[in-house]
Amino acid sequence: MRPINISKFYVKGLLYAKLFGPDGGLIRDYGLVSDRVITDDFAEYYIDCLQGTETGIADFKYHDTGTGLTAEDEKDSTLVTPAGIARVVGTQIEGANAKTYRTVGLITYDGAYEITEWALFNAASGNVAMDRAVITAITVANNYQLQFTYDHVAVSGG
Repeated sequence: MRPINISKFYVKGLLYAKLFGPDGGLIRDYGLVSDRVITDDFAEYYIDCLQGTETGIADFKYHDTGTGLTAEDEKDSTLVTPAGIARVVGTQIEGANAKTYRTVGLITYDGAYEITEWALFNAASGNVAMDRAVITAITVANNYQLQFTYDHVAVSGG
């Protein structure tokens, strides 16, 4: 007999991006730039938190970007080619509903880059990546800012 699926629970990550010029004016709203999977490392960390062997689930607020082009994969644990800008602490709020965690980070660049990857971490350096996204290149220059909004959505129900 086949098992009957009466309940489901999974999470998905949604990443949105906006580009601002040096004067703070909006240049372009890119909208949804990624809707892929969370990392294996985060899935294991999450289970460890439920078991009480890890704490700090609320520490996933550090946004980072890079210029790597390696395809996105759930085994990703870091950026392929970090841009070298210090990770930015994002705000942490409830998103559109009680099942959405939202963090918004605004990264200011110190030079010209073609930003092609983004990740969310639980520390200012090293540690666990919740999600890594590969995006279509966004060109930035000195004092340009990219705002990343990440929604971590828990989907439940049958």
